[in-house]
Amino acid sequence: MTDYNVAIMGATGAVGQVLLEILAERDFPVGELRLLASARSAGRAIPFNGSSIQVQELGEDSFAGVDIVLASAGGSLSKQFNPHAVAAGAVVVDNTSAYRMDPDVPLVVPEINPEDLAAHNGIIANPNCSTIIMDVAVWPLYQRRQVKRIVVSTYQAVSGAGARAMQELEAQTQQVLAGQEAEPAEFPHPIAFNLFSHDSAVGPEGYCEEELKMVRETRKMFHDDALQISATTIRVPVLRAHSEAINVEFAEPFPAAEAEAILAQAEGVRIVNDPAQNYFPMPIEASGCDEVLVGRIRQDISRPEGTGLDLWVSGDQLRKGAALNAVQIAEELIARKLL
Repeated sequence: MTDYNVAIMGATGAVGQVLLEILAERDFPVGELRLLASARSAGRAIPFNGSSIQVQELGEDSFAGVDIVLASAGGSLSKQFNPHAVAAGAVVVDNTSAYRMDPDVPLVVPEINPEDLAAHNGIIANPNCSTIIMDVAVWPLYQRRQVKRIVVSTYQAVSGAGARAMQELEAQTQQVLAGQEAEPAEFPHPIAFNLFSHDSAVGPEGYCEEELKMVRETRKMFHDDALQISATTIRVPVLRAHSEAINVEFAEPFPAAEAEAILAQAEGVRIVNDPAQNYFPMPIEASGCDEVLVGRIRQDISRPEGTGLDLWVSGDQLRKGAALNAVQIAEELIARKLL
């Protein structure tokens, strides 16, 4: 098997660390592994597959000889450095929002639209974490019945805001339990024992950026600009793994038992649906899992004609919602000889 030289931009961040775990777990054919981060992290040694690799400072000349760049260092840095990576001959899988809605950049979840990779011009975008988790569950159903409308409410873990946000939840929890006042820094409001609307800018239509990402990215990947989607995104005091309540309205009846049977066979999905035990997906069990956990699959009783379904899902934001999806894209590029 051919080995590929891989660079990770943002190697010391939360997603960067999980990228390293997944490359090792999946036995990705890594030749040279180049870990790139800010100047303050340069020189730090990070273990990988029994060896120790020194972090290098990210620069315009960091990509010579690199085949694949897994970029997770923030949108502004992606905009600055991705063109240099492409010019050096690398293909970039970008995990930021910088390129997702660029019409010349494929936006890909391998379980949904791997064929779109063929149109890449050196950069492939990784979708938003909440979009990935929803769409892995909805896509198998969308393929069987025309979808008229999706209404989704998210319960998003602090891991979506990075490693420092996770540390803030832990620190605030200790503060509150000690009778102290929680001190926000990464978030605009206290997160321990609290929840609040997603901390992204709210536009004139009343939707925040995170909600509009779910709408626009789903339409792009499904190649369905007419698909009606309404999202409400909420940050909750969970360290890792996002959860979502999803209501899907179809153009014709869709029995819940049939939907569960389809999802049980769907790639990237694991059914967790035991009403007798009141046992359904939980973020604590989704954490560390590659699959999106799907349960509470039931008819929407407000649609007596049987055209509505409700789902409850949980998925690891750092794995399938970010790092795993990026590595799966890289694997597809290799399998399809698109490097």
